[in-house]
Amino acid sequence: MDREQRAESLKRRYAGSAPAAASGMRGPGGGRQRAMQADPGKAKLKNSRATIRRIFSYLDRDKKKMFLAFFCVLVSTVSTLAASYMLRPIINTYIFPGDGRPGDPAGLLRALAVMAAVYLAGVVSNYVQSRTMLTIAQNALQRVRDDLFDKMQQLPVRFYDNNSNGDLMSRFTNDVDVLGQMLSSTLVQLFSGALSIIGTLVLMIYTNIWLTLVTLVMIPVMLRAGGAVASRSRKYFSAQQASLGAVNGYVEETVSGQKVVKVFCHEDVAKEEFQILNDDLRRNQIRAQFFGGIMGPVMNCLSQINYSLTACVGGILCVLQGFDVGGLTVFLTFSRQFSRPVNEISMQVSQVFSALAGAERVFAVMDEDPEPEDDADAVALEPMQGHVILDHVYFGYDPDKIILKDISLYAKPGQKIAFVGSTGAGKTTITNLINRFYDIQSGSITIDGVDVKHLKMDNLRQNIAMVLQDTHLFTGTVRENIRYGRLDATDEEVVQAAKTASAHSFIMRLPKGYDTELTGDGANLSQGQRQLLNIARAAVSKAPILILDEATSSVDTRTERHIEHGMDRLMKDRTTFVIAHRLSTVRNANAIMVLEKGEIIERGDHDDLLKMKGRYYELYTGMSELD
Repeated sequence: MDREQRAESLKRRYAGSAPAAASGMRGPGGGRQRAMQADPGKAKLKNSRATIRRIFSYLDRDKKKMFLAFFCVLVSTVSTLAASYMLRPIINTYIFPGDGRPGDPAGLLRALAVMAAVYLAGVVSNYVQSRTMLTIAQNALQRVRDDLFDKMQQLPVRFYDNNSNGDLMSRFTNDVDVLGQMLSSTLVQLFSGALSIIGTLVLMIYTNIWLTLVTLVMIPVMLRAGGAVASRSRKYFSAQQASLGAVNGYVEETVSGQKVVKVFCHEDVAKEEFQILNDDLRRNQIRAQFFGGIMGPVMNCLSQINYSLTACVGGILCVLQGFDVGGLTVFLTFSRQFSRPVNEISMQVSQVFSALAGAERVFAVMDEDPEPEDDADAVALEPMQGHVILDHVYFGYDPDKIILKDISLYAKPGQKIAFVGSTGAGKTTITNLINRFYDIQSGSITIDGVDVKHLKMDNLRQNIAMVLQDTHLFTGTVRENIRYGRLDATDEEVVQAAKTASAHSFIMRLPKGYDTELTGDGANLSQGQRQLLNIARAAVSKAPILILDEATSSVDTRTERHIEHGMDRLMKDRTTFVIAHRLSTVRNANAIMVLEKGEIIERGDHDDLLKMKGRYYELYTGMSELD
């Protein structure tokens, strides 16, 4: 694989998603997942008009401010044009009177004072519109960020399994910021430029129709040149945003996994892959910035040609047809002014394309399918008892590739159901189906006799507590992190939950006890201590169903024994599902399910399974290993 192909492969992985067959991406429980078919490296603007309409929808709430801003633009433009045209009577009346009279210094000063007042009105209007548009833009960005964050809370687990965290952060920051730049400045400049072109053209026709024709001849040339550059820059700005997302995704993953990188001496490979992505970003940025930046010089060159032609023809008209000097001076000023907004609009095109590319990436997330809404007849079980039944369940992350086959089991309150088996056998997948992170293809899952599809989603998940192998703590105090399991828990309940999880003793040794601030996912705690806090979080929830996915895998044997005692108290009267590789932790389970290749091949308690001398016996006695 050459460098360019490798860059495309890395971009598909970190700037969105790659097909499962290519990426080898695994979802919860080891099952291969479907990923969104995307190739950000070849991204193109799909529907610019729809994107623009959607952007403007975020400005609806500030219509009055928008009117004020555009009124100020109108005043500023008219002031600039009026002040420029005042040069003609000033020159013809006070500097070079046509009747041979001397100049009029006093009249000139009065006229200049009026011109200054007109210019001042334009300056004030320009200041007001700048401040107003900044407010409008930031209000719109606030609404965009709110909508994007709200949507991300509604997206299913599948979406986060299939997309890079760094790329999502890039959409939340870089892409939104580029959109903000367009709203705060580009939008007004486009409107101002259009007004300037129209107003200048009208005054040019009024001043001299023949010189106007000279200028108009250059317009098609300028538009054709600008269009040629814009068509090339459009695709490069889309590719630039995708490459930026890929770099952010790779950096986020590498920084968060830095310990793993160092332990396995992966630094050189990481540097090489980052250099590939960074080089791809550099190439796309050079192309985008080059075609975006070349617009100005090209248009300036053409405007210089236009200015020179106008000056030559105007001089001839002054000599041969008596065209006044003031008119020629004003027309040359208008010629400059006419070219300036054309140049500005052309240069803003690159900013518009960049903003549209970023907006499409933001809206792509907003347009993702959210988790299914509750059925109209969905119910809430209050209180939920915890009778869980899986009846002939079939499931696959890809509907065409079933990975769980004919899974049936029954669990009632106070029971501990354990899942053991090889990696990828489907253990975690079963627990995620109970949570309804994914919907099954056939069969049924019921809780207290009600199908989970007919339960209100919030009610279902509020009654299920999970302790995962991967810990996650939020920025805040220890007390706040434990209370995350149930926000209305009292301080006494938080302490009791910590004691249940055998976390109270180490918490009291922290500098401020339960008020110790945690940052960086609890970086100042050991892995085992972080896991104990996660277990305490589950304990405080009082959920009747408890899922422990390798909950004690990150703690030492001594701590594990303490946790097991706490777990016995935690699991009392709860329906508990345990996933474990350490078979010693599931010996006291009421039922043990042995899974292989998505099927339950053995079931029973510890003693019964040993007597069967099957797969569980091999795993427990060490005759076979959990791979």
